[in-house]
Amino acid sequence: MSAQVTLYTTRFCPYCVNAKRLLQHKGVDYREIPVDGDVDRRAEMAARSGRRTVPQIWIDDRHIGGFDELAALDRQGRLDPLLKLAP
Repeated sequence: MSAQVTLYTTRFCPYCVNAKRLLQHKGVDYREIPVDGDVDRRAEMAARSGRRTVPQIWIDDRHIGGFDELAALDRQGRLDPLLKLAP
């Protein structure tokens, strides 16, 4: 069973686009929660993550952070195991 991935995003954020592109490249499905103009969703994201910037990414119940952290995990070879991808 693959991991559940959730991203809080905005439409024109280049880091959001890059995060989605990386996950798509790996064939990973994700749940995207847009926070454009949605004060309640943005507040929910900030409460969950402690951060106000997008994207904010979770793999299962683990908060990864933003795109920089996601890309670092990938470079270190630690992302695929979190995503439960076969080697």
